[in-house]
Amino acid sequence: MTDVSRRDFLKLARDGFLYLSGALMLGGVMRFLDFDPNPAPQTIFELGPAANYPLGTKTPLTEIPALLIHADQGFIATSLTCTHLGCTVKNNADGFACACHGSHFDVNGKVTHGPAVQPLKKLSIEITKDDDLILYTE
Repeated sequence: MTDVSRRDFLKLARDGFLYLSGALMLGGVMRFLDFDPNPAPQTIFELGPAANYPLGTKTPLTEIPALLIHADQGFIATSLTCTHLGCTVKNNADGFACACHGSHFDVNGKVTHGPAVQPLKKLSIEITKDDDLILYTE
């Protein structure tokens, strides 16, 4: 058995703690540099069975935000994000209105009153072979 002096033991313990704290600090710096404050937004949403959206319904999808309409022609989805500065528009009897800056859109999403100049974005809907709906925002 080797005799270790108190001085050697304390030096070994100090060096071990320094190496350990350096490794922990390096790991923290690496996580900080790899941090993405703006992760990519979700672009695919599974809406469930098409039977959940009967013909003639207008279903607000608040998590997207969008409005899903089941019309005679099929499913139509309109983004509820104002094309002016990105506020969420509200559905009303005349179409859509932006409470932030006063833009108005008709029931088809076309601008009727500015400051917005672009219509509301139409979103893609897919009906799977299992009759489920998938909405694509891009």
